Amino acid sequence: MYRSAALAGTAAVAAGVLLLGGGPVLAHDEPYVDDGVLDSGKETHGHHSHDQQHGEEEGHLPASSENVLKISNLDLFEDEEEPGRIADVSAFGNYAYLTAFWEPDCDRGGVYIVDISDPAAPELVNRIPSHRGTFSGDGSQVMHIDTPQFTGDVLAFQNEICPGETKGIGGMSLFDVTNPLEPVKLVEGWGDFSTKGNAQTKSNEVHSVRMWADGDKAYAVLVDDEEGTDVDIFDISDPERPKLLSETDLSDESAQPLGEVHGDAVFLHDMVVEEVDGVMTMLLSYWDGGYIKLDVDDPAHPVFIADTDFAQFDPVRQEVDGVDITPEGNGHQAEFTNDQEFFIATDEDFDPYRVTAEIEGGGTFTAVQGSDVPQIDPDTSLSGETVFVGLACDAASVPAAPADGPTIAVIERGVCDFTVKVQNAEAAGYDGAIVFNRTGVDGCEALISMLVEADIPAVFVSRTDGFRILTGAVPGDYTCDESGAGTSAPLAVGASGLDVDVAAEFDGWGYVHLYDASTMEDLDQYYVPESQDAAYASGFGDLSVHEVATDPEEDLAYISYYAAGFRVVEYDRETGLTEVGHFIEDGGNNFWGVEVHQHPNGQKYVLASDRDSGLYIFQYDPAD
Repeated sequence: MYRSAALAGTAAVAAGVLLLGGGPVLAHDEPYVDDGVLDSGKETHGHHSHDQQHGEEEGHLPASSENVLKISNLDLFEDEEEPGRIADVSAFGNYAYLTAFWEPDCDRGGVYIVDISDPAAPELVNRIPSHRGTFSGDGSQVMHIDTPQFTGDVLAFQNEICPGETKGIGGMSLFDVTNPLEPVKLVEGWGDFSTKGNAQTKSNEVHSVRMWADGDKAYAVLVDDEEGTDVDIFDISDPERPKLLSETDLSDESAQPLGEVHGDAVFLHDMVVEEVDGVMTMLLSYWDGGYIKLDVDDPAHPVFIADTDFAQFDPVRQEVDGVDITPEGNGHQAEFTNDQEFFIATDEDFDPYRVTAEIEGGGTFTAVQGSDVPQIDPDTSLSGETVFVGLACDAASVPAAPADGPTIAVIERGVCDFTVKVQNAEAAGYDGAIVFNRTGVDGCEALISMLVEADIPAVFVSRTDGFRILTGAVPGDYTCDESGAGTSAPLAVGASGLDVDVAAEFDGWGYVHLYDASTMEDLDQYYVPESQDAAYASGFGDLSVHEVATDPEEDLAYISYYAAGFRVVEYDRETGLTEVGHFIEDGGNNFWGVEVHQHPNGQKYVLASDRDSGLYIFQYDPAD
């Protein structure tokens, strides 16, 4: 479904929807129970821990460096460690700007301002705090605005609400940082107030923000966390009075058929805007939907241009181990190359395992692991007898697990959130849980990622696979649709289903793509070797890619790879992506953001943000 709602000023807009599968499978279309679905960029960083990179359990890759010169690094916390505090990095002139995440404790987030006039000796000079209960993560930016209404340097950053907080705000914040030592607030928490069914006193939460200029106008695009119309474009020519111009839903254009991508979660995560062949072009990263180009010459009426599709089989797993498995998806962030012939994209993946699942006498089924539960890996499986426990929203209604275990609770999605369901099954003595989909919006065959906290393994399966687990077959007259009508669960609560065996299959960490920007063809992939080796699946930190920044002059790209360090790759059509440099600090790194910066001193630097410490400043320095 391509839907773009052009707006007059800040008038009301069409109802929001969110596609979670590769067909007309919608959510957030009406007031609903937030049961804990991974359906926005916010949860992609909120459901896994970043604070163990240097701990005894997680460890890190050994220190090493090649063709990368560390100019300096600034530890913002010195001896007072705050693991996970720092998020993204941007730079403008003599200053770098680092956003503050909610970990380890929500502390008004905001932005640290660092003087980099001497790149060898960066110095913290200011901090802009977020609103109470609010943090900032992806996508801060500083841009010079020169319009009839305003002239100056504007910092934009996004606002999301800290876990457990009620006072936080959404939207974007804009500050005049013409003098970074004395920032001036222009607006705070400005965004979309149009979520259907809500009487909103604050705007929707925003996962990322990006600005661009076109003639004497300036614009910003926001990732709306709370609607399927999640491409929100504002006129910020007068940054004290932004105007919402349009909201766009690209879920149908980006989604592939159900099951072709592992997880089926389609939502906007990040974007950039550049003029390409005379057209202002937005490049959007749409998680399991891939990457999209959007014509924003008229920001009030965006026009779909083209999108990528993930391959039938994951090309890296085929290359490394000769295994044919569906791609993980997880399109996170992308940038055009300097000549705009290509774009380079990062698929973020924090789980190096997926599950293989079998029903006794009933074949295989596809399952997606829950987030904050014991993960099924070589040391943890989920096998045994199944028992249907219904919706499991009321602890008293969940039948006690049989004493002869191990026993797995089979739960129907609906009414309450996943954490309640799985924790009730755990309290009743079950060793694991399988949740199958409901009828209605985002139901039926869609495979979703559950955000769930419990001390037993838990996986999610389609509705038909839930029926197969319970009875071995799907009824011949089976129906399921968006209206909520459909065939009821085939067993009574407390009845036994079939035995299942859910085990782990190593599928690697996230990696990088090189795409042809015209044809949208996937030309090549780059990965850190250890990230595709099962021996490094634990004990070495997160070995997933996060972000990429392309060089404005050379055919180079700079990559933040969490615990796998800072990476430099070169690219061309014949040889694809080739690593030419890297850096990992003694004691390890935890890199999040990366930014190429042309310094006022005439030198080019690459800035990277380390989640646990602060700022690194590099130069690519190839050996003679």
